[in-house]
Amino acid sequence: MHLLIPHAAPGSDAGRHALSQLQLPHLETLLARWAETDRDSGDETTLSPPHERALARALGWPAVDGLLPWAAREMGKPPEAAGGWGWITPAHWAVGSDSVTLLPPAAMQLDEAGSRAAFDAMLPLFESEGVQLVWQGADRWAARHDSLAALPTASLDRVTHRGIDLWLPRAAGQGPARLWRRLQNEMQMLLHHHPLNEAREAQGLLPVNSFWLSATGAWQAADEAAAPQLDQRLTAPALAEDWGAWLQAWQALDAGPIAALAAQPGARLTLCGEASAVTYTYAKPTLWQRLRPARRALAPLLENL
Repeated sequence: MHLLIPHAAPGSDAGRHALSQLQLPHLETLLARWAETDRDSGDETTLSPPHERALARALGWPAVDGLLPWAAREMGKPPEAAGGWGWITPAHWAVGSDSVTLLPPAAMQLDEAGSRAAFDAMLPLFESEGVQLVWQGADRWAARHDSLAALPTASLDRVTHRGIDLWLPRAAGQGPARLWRRLQNEMQMLLHHHPLNEAREAQGLLPVNSFWLSATGAWQAADEAAAPQLDQRLTAPALAEDWGAWLQAWQALDAGPIAALAAQPGARLTLCGEASAVTYTYAKPTLWQRLRPARRALAPLLENL
């Protein structure tokens, strides 16, 4: 068994304060006994975060930054060789005095009816550019277009609660990136006085004023049997910066999957933060490991993720 945990370490000062309060006895015991067998060291500016890179490697994909085709993996191999898929996330861009910030999708409280109204309003615009748009859920639509096969995009996890400028498609002067920037701008204009947003604002809800494009790339074969068990219970509280809920989620992880994993010889655990991912594997304890303390301090280890 291989357990993959995204957002195991926080990326903000408030989150680091929460980190000092973590008490995870099962994880502390496991890390004192298991050996580090792989480390993917990066930084916080990559388009693809460490947990996505770790999952891609397990599937047998080349880890091309910003071109990990999660949307194509779910939508399936197209009948034609060309083209790619991507996720469209209806979003609220909060305009500040010096930056535009993408708020987490959950903050919008967008239900199915509202999402479908936005989808229907945008569909002719996308289709006029040759984009196939498929409604998948309230907070995610699928888009298919030739440009998406090779257009790197930032993961939604990267940009949430952050200024968007660093994360917009980097090839802004080229055709494919320019197309998607124009669609974002036109969605802003089209929905500015749309009845959907007028009704939402009257209810005190955030308007839908743009979208985020992510998970782009062409379909690739994947070794699905090698896919780790992905436990994302830390993701929502980390992206919402709700560190109290993050601590509670970690405690549930420790009491459940971590405790179960520790009893399985040959198991693996990959912890992912903002910059890096580290994999630990069960191994027969060496003399040095038997002499070490029965538990390993978490804070120094997680701070390096």
